[in-house]
Amino acid sequence: PIVEAGGASIKLIAGNFGETRGPLPAPDSWAADPENEVAIWNIRIRPGASLELPMANPSVKRSLYFYEGSQIEIDGQHITRNFGSVLNPSFKALIKNGDKEAHLLLLQGRPLNEPVARQGPFVMNSQEEIQSAIREYQLTQFGGWPWRYPDNVHAREKGRFAQYPDGTLEQKG
Repeated sequence: PIVEAGGASIKLIAGNFGETRGPLPAPDSWAADPENEVAIWNIRIRPGASLELPMANPSVKRSLYFYEGSQIEIDGQHITRNFGSVLNPSFKALIKNGDKEAHLLLLQGRPLNEPVARQGPFVMNSQEEIQSAIREYQLTQFGGWPWRYPDNVHAREKGRFAQYPDGTLEQKG
């Protein structure tokens, strides 16, 4: 859903804005618990317009990313495009836009407060879990690769072809 608020349009990807509810999250996810106040909003503010962000629970972390437009101010402080701001959710934040349409992304939620371990593309809670995930990937590639060779390439002499879901095979050359 999209909420019109003064000179702004807010696309709710997750969370609520006023009385408007965003899409329901996966039922067993962190976002499904309303106490976590998860919100993802894509905000568009028309030139010269303002938007006041509502307060949230003080335990929530809130970041706002300004990624398109010429200039904005948040509570009187100039914000540079392509940067993010960490906002205090205990207060309403007033965003004033400059002379071009501004696009912003708001990310919000209560922290998980769990340890984070990362290595390459793997993110887990401990180094032991990381090592276990790496071993599993090396052994199974998380479900395996169904071809005999590690690269999905056909012999050059096979030529161009397409095989459709109904089994029809179309070959060229």
